Amino acid sequence: MLTDFWTPIKLSIEISLVAGTIAIIFGILIGKFMAKRRFRGKIILETAMLLPLVLPPTVVGFLLIMIFGRNSIVGQGIEWFFGQPIMFTWWAAVLASAIVAFPLMYQTVKTGFEGVDEDIENAARVDGASEWKIFFYISIPMAFKAIIAGGILCYTRALGEFGATLMFAGNLPGKTQTTPLAIYTAIDGGNLQLAWLWVGVMILISFVMLLSVHTIQK
Repeated sequence: MLTDFWTPIKLSIEISLVAGTIAIIFGILIGKFMAKRRFRGKIILETAMLLPLVLPPTVVGFLLIMIFGRNSIVGQGIEWFFGQPIMFTWWAAVLASAIVAFPLMYQTVKTGFEGVDEDIENAARVDGASEWKIFFYISIPMAFKAIIAGGILCYTRALGEFGATLMFAGNLPGKTQTTPLAIYTAIDGGNLQLAWLWVGVMILISFVMLLSVHTIQK
């Protein structure tokens, strides 16, 4: 019973760590690229990247099925390369969580990079520093608080992902059943005591993570 209780929590933490890390990496790279650039269609592109933040989770899940399902070219390519479809797997849960968490990381870190003093970056260029050195030794350190805050928000969002995961990864105990899905299953089965215990754990974890964001930003 105790093992059954901790399994969804362990899965949630593992999936959110991997999904959050993926979202953080892409968020930093794309956020830096988009921060101070002006080009036609930028608003449209940014709006598209932020859509998972406001779309109903079922819509995100449906799109994932259409893009990565067995009837799509991408899905068939994945199945051919790995020998199995991605749907209803651990990695499907990671992908769903990463996509819904990415907008939070992107928006936060882009704002941080926009606050970096361009004169310092330009001075480094004059001294012969490469763009990668400027990125790692100037841009990232100066936007570090935003990166950390965005990363925590990203992990927290991935930890609480429900709808897209349910549709794309399923609700398989011990495999893709994260804590939000376990709570849903417990309520559906009338086990409110177990649901309350999981709810309490999620509230505690989320509260601590959000509190750390406020602490960092001060």
